[in-house]
Amino acid sequence: MTRGDPEQYGQLDLLGELPPSPSAVPATADVLHQLAQWVEVGWLRALDRSLALFLQDMQPTAEPLVLLAAALASHQLGHGHVCLDLAETLGAADLSLSLPPEGQQAGEDVRLPSELLRAVTVEHWCQLLAASPLVELVGGEDVAPDERPLVLHGRRLYLRRYWNYERQVAAALQQRLRTALALPADLPGQLDQLFADSRQQPDWQKLACALAARGAFSIITGGPGTGKTTTVVRLLALLQAPAVHAGQPLRIHLAAPTGKAAARLTESIGRQVGSLRVAEAVREQIPREVTTLHRLLGSRPDSRHFRHHAGNPLALDVLVVDEASMIDLEMMACLLAALPPQARLILLGDKDQLASVEAGAVLGDLCRDAEAGRYSDATRQWLEQVSGQSLAGAGLQAGDERRHPLAQQTVMLRHSHRFGAASGIGELARAVNRAESTAARQVLAETRFTDIRSHGVRGQADPLLAQLMLGSERLPGYADYLRILAEQRPPAQLAARDPAWEQWARQVLQAFDSFQVLCAVRQGPWGVEGLNQHIAALLHRRGLLPEPRGWYEGRPVLVTRNDYALGLMNGDIGIALMVREPALQPGEAEARVLRVAFPRNDGSGGLRFVLPSRLSGVETVFAMTVHKSQGSEFAHAALVLPENRSPLLTKELVYTAITRASRDFTLVETRAGIFEAAVAQPVRRLSGLDLGDN
Repeated sequence: MTRGDPEQYGQLDLLGELPPSPSAVPATADVLHQLAQWVEVGWLRALDRSLALFLQDMQPTAEPLVLLAAALASHQLGHGHVCLDLAETLGAADLSLSLPPEGQQAGEDVRLPSELLRAVTVEHWCQLLAASPLVELVGGEDVAPDERPLVLHGRRLYLRRYWNYERQVAAALQQRLRTALALPADLPGQLDQLFADSRQQPDWQKLACALAARGAFSIITGGPGTGKTTTVVRLLALLQAPAVHAGQPLRIHLAAPTGKAAARLTESIGRQVGSLRVAEAVREQIPREVTTLHRLLGSRPDSRHFRHHAGNPLALDVLVVDEASMIDLEMMACLLAALPPQARLILLGDKDQLASVEAGAVLGDLCRDAEAGRYSDATRQWLEQVSGQSLAGAGLQAGDERRHPLAQQTVMLRHSHRFGAASGIGELARAVNRAESTAARQVLAETRFTDIRSHGVRGQADPLLAQLMLGSERLPGYADYLRILAEQRPPAQLAARDPAWEQWARQVLQAFDSFQVLCAVRQGPWGVEGLNQHIAALLHRRGLLPEPRGWYEGRPVLVTRNDYALGLMNGDIGIALMVREPALQPGEAEARVLRVAFPRNDGSGGLRFVLPSRLSGVETVFAMTVHKSQGSEFAHAALVLPENRSPLLTKELVYTAITRASRDFTLVETRAGIFEAAVAQPVRRLSGLDLGDN
């Protein structure tokens, strides 16, 4: 086992004998009993307890605090944390479990983590872990490889796999930051041509193109409407033009984490490429189709592994990944491993959005210095020289390439073309992003903003809630798509292959996309499950739906896992419709059948119709979680906050929900003070991903 610097554990001599354990430290049997109890009441996952039992089988004499730490570290992965911070755990031990936000009465036999750890000090806990044969102790840069299931680095405890992912990502990005690529000829002139319509000073889009053109890795971050897609299309034209002129066009691929995000980028890229001021030969070599990361890498059924990896890299020269905030640590490690060494990787995303559902907040970690800039003198001078832009009054902080290497390849777009000063959505999003709950409440109360509003409701029977769900002449609701479904249905005698059926289905889908209810949680009356049932029943009572349960015409569904056989991706939304289908046998009559219509993800604008019985991974989607809404945009989005406070209620969640709305945003409050509490609570995901020399 590799030993680290004893000073990192508070001047303790880790090479000497362990001091006697405090008398109140729990015994192994007590810890294992409590793990079982926590699983029973839902505070811990069965998977986390199984890990502790597995480690005890490996090491029957394992210290109880080592087993407890392993179970808690595993549970942290379910909360998005890559590791367990031992010091923070002792400071707020009960937050390491999935305790109900308002507390829960459990049996007398169930003890809280704070009770088990009351007599434990971080120094003693670190010593026990460092001395365990189950734990590799990492204290320096060059560490001999070890295969122990746990890794201790400072006061952070990792499961081996996630420690490896973090090191792999850091090493791959450091290598890419050191990789110099040839700049396009006459870069200043090319930038001036591409940004001839520029009116901003400084023009961050132009700066982003310049910075990304010089490296094998770059990040372009910014809020909604700041022009991330516009920027990357011009960047691709900048890179592709000399390659086309030389007769060797670059192999460019575009990807996104989900099918919905891929479809949106496909549509946006198509519009942007068409307006480029470049030669037609260059325009033709800029791809318009966006794929999912799973499809790009070659997902293998029932496996964590992909067809493309370090031994079988992707055949490409440039990869652009949109909605990068949704990429978890494991996916980023797999993606970087599959990239050829000389390929360019460009990440696009909003660093302030919710992080991935899985463990890690990779884009957030990589964009720590994005707002401050942190450009070195050399980087700043180079940017000003090639772009003709001045950074003197931009309010950036000084940096250096040794301590802030990532900052030298990161640009934050700061001007929103969608949400200006007159936009309530923009003002509210900015106040929430600053974690200013009082200011956010004041913005909601401003009468000059007609695109935002808040409603306090008293239970699901509140008439305000029904009015919101149904919609009005001013605000879209779910009645709109159901009216189109009923009133614009093609005549019954129309042949099955008539284009009118697909046109009608497309109109229904587009109308449904104009409004979406967003939830912070899944369970409870104000979660996804409760609201989906309530909305379906409401629409049924109003005569808009034939049935409130099962498969019925008008049911909207969300795909929850990729289905490559059907061409459906996680996040795709479809609607069940009665359509005509051709006769199966000559002489038979055409029949009306229920099929689920989904937009195709290939940018064609076409639809696919799927038999409901073939859809196993779908759920009703009158309401969806804010996490599932990432990569989507709705004319009117309504965020419903639950009655109880929860660790899930954060400013990032509220910000993400607000910025899903393109025209109108409605906040539904079921209890006073929950909104302010959420805005004041930022997400903090624990990780050790850091490329700088601090």
